[in-house]
Amino acid sequence: MKWARVLGIAGVVGVAATGVAVARAERRRRAYTPEDIRARLHERHDEAVRGSR
Repeated sequence: MKWARVLGIAGVVGVAATGVAVARAERRRRAYTPEDIRARLHERHDEAVRGSR
């Protein structure tokens, strides 16, 4: 019975930690301005074009 309780608590802690990680990634993603995103896309495109030659 004690092990089941420990596993249950560990599961709840794992779900909470996953939620925190997802929220943090979402905040980081939303922090980009449209100009930042456009610049990153242009950089990635330029690298892809150089790599395919």
